Amino acid sequence: MKGADSLCDTLLANDVRVCFANPGTSEMHFVAALDRKPELRCVLGLYEGVVTGAADGYARMTDHPAATLLHTGPGLANGLANLHNARRARVPMINIVGDHASYHLPLDAPLTTDIESLAAPMSNWVHRIGGPEDVALSTEAAYRAALLPPGIATLILPANAAWGEVVPTRPNRVVLPAPATVSIDIVRKVAAAIRNAPGRVGVLVSGAAAREDCLLIAGQIAAHCDVRLFSEVLVARIERGAGRVAPTRIPYPIDAALELFDDIDVLVLVGAPEPVAFFAYPGKPGRLVRDGCKVLTLARYGEDLKGALEALRDELGATRSQLLPLSKIASEESIPKGKLTDDAIAVMMARKLPENAVVCDEAITSARRFFALSAGAAPHDYLMTTGGAIGDGIPLSIGAAIACPDRKVFNLQADGSAMYTVQGLWTQARENLDVVTIIFANRAYAILQAEMQNVGVKAIGTNARRMLELDEPPLDWVSIARGMGVEAARANSCEEFGDLLDSVLLRRGPFLVEAVI
Repeated sequence: MKGADSLCDTLLANDVRVCFANPGTSEMHFVAALDRKPELRCVLGLYEGVVTGAADGYARMTDHPAATLLHTGPGLANGLANLHNARRARVPMINIVGDHASYHLPLDAPLTTDIESLAAPMSNWVHRIGGPEDVALSTEAAYRAALLPPGIATLILPANAAWGEVVPTRPNRVVLPAPATVSIDIVRKVAAAIRNAPGRVGVLVSGAAAREDCLLIAGQIAAHCDVRLFSEVLVARIERGAGRVAPTRIPYPIDAALELFDDIDVLVLVGAPEPVAFFAYPGKPGRLVRDGCKVLTLARYGEDLKGALEALRDELGATRSQLLPLSKIASEESIPKGKLTDDAIAVMMARKLPENAVVCDEAITSARRFFALSAGAAPHDYLMTTGGAIGDGIPLSIGAAIACPDRKVFNLQADGSAMYTVQGLWTQARENLDVVTIIFANRAYAILQAEMQNVGVKAIGTNARRMLELDEPPLDWVSIARGMGVEAARANSCEEFGDLLDSVLLRRGPFLVEAVI
């Protein structure tokens, strides 16, 4: 058998069953091996940023890695922006980057690059396979590295390692240890700090701590000790909706975030890093907590977050019957009418979201109120772009839809960032994914217009406007989507948008709504 077959067999032995791919010549033997393994689903992306972003969405919804297949250093480089987002989301992923045959590298052929240096900033682990006999052990190591703790593993596959012959062997299933348990001393230290600052404690949850079962425990602690619950500014995944505990998301605008933490004396981190400002702003602090706030880590990402929360609940004497008020179905908001606005879309989405949906949010400045409203929507999962590199929304929705084929996926998508990975619409069509893409067509990089003011620029002239506006010519999203094989329609009013939303809820398959706001 060939080294490439050994790689596929090792992936399958460890339940890695999806490969998001954009291959080239160096990977043809791996492609041939994939052809011999129909149980390993191959999903083609027409741009590497689609490939890496889709693997991110898949991992967020399964807690398990997919593989990506990328062509040498330039192919990897094309996917780095969404690898950055995936790394910030702290998800497991196995990148397989093909390279020239090892003996061809000294010739410095046109595609020869320093793949290790390209991969390192966006990877938690990088390894080059030495030869065909090294493939299986290297793949096992990549799988282990992707999950302990979850992160990005990049495996470089020289062409001669893929086409070289190896003795057939039974692939090994990697046995992973249970997540590390948090020590009782840490639990007691955190509990003492909470007791000593009644009413002035915040708990910031992320990762598994943002799932329904952990949120329930955190809610019991909050109810018992008058603690406030927060989620990160950029949410990798949170289980949201009516009947669930709803943390307050830290706002993106720096002044609002500083105000949120102004009366917090103790901030407890559960699977999250300390929150900081997204950028440096003149005359404003980088840390969001005020000086003197005690920041304590109960448990780090990759540790047993649920066990840590349970231990803290027991140490504090909270009972399972003590609960924060759970979110209720939102009914106070009237149905918007007339001119379509981003806020009207947020209201209608929250009212009409079907149960068990997945929402991918890269609306950037648009529909910011949706997250607050979503606390009263039907139970769903909510995902965001996590690293600030735009162009993740469409790929995230692809990965989520492949991970959860029985769930409807909605992508709330800004028009400017959608253009970074617009090729993903073609993948949605090819795979017939049940994804509804809602384009907020404000025809501008609105986030940058706001940031000009945040950094102190008072006036925006012709040159600046031409770099921030997308209206000359305007993007025709209906035509773009149809050109990619996705059905689409345009909404100019609340009534038109509501009718389109009702219709997509009754059908399956990809659909794009251009919401002109």
